[in-house]
Formats: sequence, C-alpha cells, structure tokens
Amino acid sequence: MASNGANQPLLSGFVDSTSQTNNKDAPKRRRLRRCRSAPQTDVAALDINEKDSTHLSESLFGKPRPNFKRVLVYLAAYLGGGSLSFYAVNSQIEGLKTNEILDSIYFCIVTMTTVGYGDLVPNSVVSKLLSCAFVFTGMGLVGLFLSKAADYLVDKQEILLVKALHRYQKVGPTDILKEIETNKVRYKCIIMLVLELVLILVGTIFLVVVEKMSFVDAFYCVCSTITTLGYGDKSFSTTGGRAFGVVWISSSTMTLAQFYLYVAEFNTEKRQKALVNWVLTRKTTHVDLEAADIDEDGVVSAAEFIIYKLKEMGKISQEDIALVMEEFQDLDFDQSGTLSPSDLFLAQDSQTKS
Repeated sequence: MASNGANQPLLSGFVDSTSQTNNKDAPKRRRLRRCRSAPQTDVAALDINEKDSTHLSESLFGKPRPNFKRVLVYLAAYLGGGSLSFYAVNSQIEGLKTNEILDSIYFCIVTMTTVGYGDLVPNSVVSKLLSCAFVFTGMGLVGLFLSKAADYLVDKQEILLVKALHRYQKVGPTDILKEIETNKVRYKCIIMLVLELVLILVGTIFLVVVEKMSFVDAFYCVCSTITTLGYGDKSFSTTGGRAFGVVWISSSTMTLAQFYLYVAEFNTEKRQKALVNWVLTRKTTHVDLEAADIDEDGVVSAAEFIIYKLKEMGKISQEDIALVMEEFQDLDFDQSGTLSPSDLFLAQDSQTKS
C-alpha cells in the first residue's frame, strides 16, 4: 500500500466502471463497487428486473432445504420411537385415558414440549426412565427444529408480508428484496406474532367447542400450554381434543419460543445498528488515522479505512484481520504486496510440492 499512488491498494479492483460521469470538468474520485467475482449472497442480486420476479418466487417458494428435511426426519423418528415406547408401557402410565395409540402420541408430545399437564403420568421404573430420556432428547430436538422450521416458514412469508404492507404502492422485485434485507428480523417477529395469535385463537375456540370449557378456562388452558406452564387442572381430555392437541401443542409452544428468540435478535440488531450509526457519524480524528494505518506507511488507503471502520462496528475482529493477512502473505509469492494470477499459481504449486 504505497503512498505515492503508483501501487494499487487492496480494493483497487472495486473501482466502478459504470459510474463514470460524462462531465469532463468534474473531479475524478474513486468509487467502490461489488467485486464481480465475489460469491453471491442467499438473496438474489438487487438488480432484478420485473421479468425475474417469477424466478425469485420459485426460489423462495420452492422445495424445503435439505437440512430442514433432515430435521423433519429426526422429528419423525423421535415421535415414532417415543410413541411406540410409551405405547409399549401404556399400562404403566396412569391418568385419564382415551385411545391407547393416541394417548401414546399425546404423551410423547406433552413430554417433548415440557408442558406436562399431569393428566397422564408414568407410574413405574421403566416408564419413568423412558420419560426422563425422552424429555431431554425432546428438548434438544425442539431447539433444533425451532430454528429450521421458523426460518423456513418466515422465508416463505416475507415477500407476501412486504407486499401486504405496501399494497397501495408500486413495489418491484428490487424494492422487495431491499425491504426484506433491511427489516428481515422485524418481519420475522411480526410473522411469528401473527401466527401465535392465530394459534391462540384457534386453540381457545376448539377448547370451548369440543372440550366444553368456558371461554376464560379455555384461554387459561391455552396460555398455560403455550408457555409450557402446564398446571394440569385444565387439559385435553377427549379423543378429538388429544388428536387436535398433538398438532396444536407442538406448533404453539414452538412458535412462542421462536417469537421470543426473534425479539431478542431484533433488540440485538437495533443495538448493532445504533453502533454502526455512531461509527459512521462521529468525526474522524488523527488517532483514528493512526489506528487505521495497518502497514504504518503514514497514509490510510481505502482498504485500511474500510477495515478500521468494520472493526469499530464490531463486524470483524483483530483476529479475523490477522488470519486474512496471514493468508494474503502466504499467497503473495513474490512479496510485492499485491496478488496476481502468477502469485496464486506459484504459491499453490509450492504448497503442492511441499
């Protein structure tokens, strides 16, 4: 990073060729752009036009991701194994029973979500040990399933939410992507909150209609269930109720937990944005320039300034910089301070021979 300008800085490849002005008298300034060889992010590039909206929709509303499929397999294996195990010891579980198979699945769900109404309880050494084993594995699986399922659901609904919020405005694919990236965590919170409110309403109505509870008792049972409080004085006691509870209990408890997780993430993001805003708005001092001068040549290049600002924002750490610089030095075969195709070839060839 020489100070005479003859040598290009590390970010010299980021000069924007498309931002040249036709005004010859205008002062020439470097402009930064994305490197064309940089890997793409999960969201499509922001230069999407209208004809690409179909492709965008297909990519966001396509098939489940492989890791989500794997989690579903784990969940199915857990519920299958747990239900069979509890069915085998059904006679050693006491309480209010309806159907043996349904009770086994219901007891497995209540154990996995840690609701524990107390309407069905283990009453032998074997059943108690099974309950202990499945409650620990269930809690771990719930945590794994939460993040995958919620992220998958939110990804499916983000575009619809943005369009709904801007229904009276003309919003193109580019604007949608920008909006999603800017307020992604906020939309996660909104989607999960709306979903949880719907589940609360559905659960309350079901308990009133099917379980014949009063509205207050139904709402009380719903709240004690989704918070996994599970006093046990009110629970699903009919065959239809437990069939409904198998799906509703797992989905409502997981949705609430994920909502609180997104709220915490949203608060963290707000603090991070406040820090970024402070870093970008405060005045740069001579002390900052000295700290940003990585190669200690007396001047700060664009690359050094960007790295320093990213450090202040908490985006990267000194350890990250040291690791990247170590890789750069390994690839800089001729020790010129710049990388070229010949450097890469010689460095990689040397590594192969050694």
